[in-house]
Amino acid sequence: MKLGLLGGTFNPVHQAHLRIAEEAREAAGLDQVLFIPAADPPHKPLAWDMPFEQRFRMVQLAIADNEQFDLTDIENRRTEKSYTVETIKQLRKHSSKDELYFIIGSDSFFELGLWYQYQKLFELTSLVVIVRPGSEPVEPLQKLPPDVQGQFSQKSANLLQHANGNRIIFAKGTPLDISSSRLREMVTAGQSIRYLVPSAVENYIAQKGLYRHE
Repeated sequence: MKLGLLGGTFNPVHQAHLRIAEEAREAAGLDQVLFIPAADPPHKPLAWDMPFEQRFRMVQLAIADNEQFDLTDIENRRTEKSYTVETIKQLRKHSSKDELYFIIGSDSFFELGLWYQYQKLFELTSLVVIVRPGSEPVEPLQKLPPDVQGQFSQKSANLLQHANGNRIIFAKGTPLDISSSRLREMVTAGQSIRYLVPSAVENYIAQKGLYRHE
């Protein structure tokens, strides 16, 4: 099975997350996309200290109508920071026969050199990079950290291949200017987030009183 992996805090999950998953699924011919909510993000504090259980539930509600989307609590079962490479190592142990494709936005891809043990990422999984319109890399190979560029060959304008056969696929994304931080601000201000998140997520946020000041 070709399995896509989409990580994030999902605080809250929104329509752009779902669209990225769908575009990656289509671009790489994935059989399934697995959403991976982070438990303890390594790079910045979790806004509102939103519990994992509530973020997990919002993703569960958001993907309920798509049989090609699934989610896992794998990062909540670990005690250490939610480093991507460690999560993929664990998933690789349990999905040894699957082809793994880590889904990432182009902005994050261009900063991979700052990630924990990023060199091992290319050994463990292929990547699907969803490129934000206007930021298409003219020379994709040059966007990789310099110390791993020699491990890849460019097969086409949108495809790089690692020496071990893993690939990096670049796919153009739909311009949806939605961010979780902006959604939190809107809820706090009493503004509607309808059509920016799935209706089930909107209802859950309202019912639980999330992102509202006391």
